[in-house]
Amino acid sequence: MSVESHLAELERRHEDLKREVHEAQSHPGYDELEIAALKRRKLLIKDEIAKLKADQETATTH
Repeated sequence: MSVESHLAELERRHEDLKREVHEAQSHPGYDELEIAALKRRKLLIKDEIAKLKADQETATTH
């Protein structure tokens, strides 16, 4: 898998999780622990996206 396709997949998953969090928060009584877990997964993916983009920029400048 190329870096570009991996980034696209991560960005798609991040958007999916963003929608899931929003949907979960709009339902009263939804498990707060589940929302926190979704947010953690979303943050991990965001961090991975940032790292891949930084690595990609470093590779193109050297």
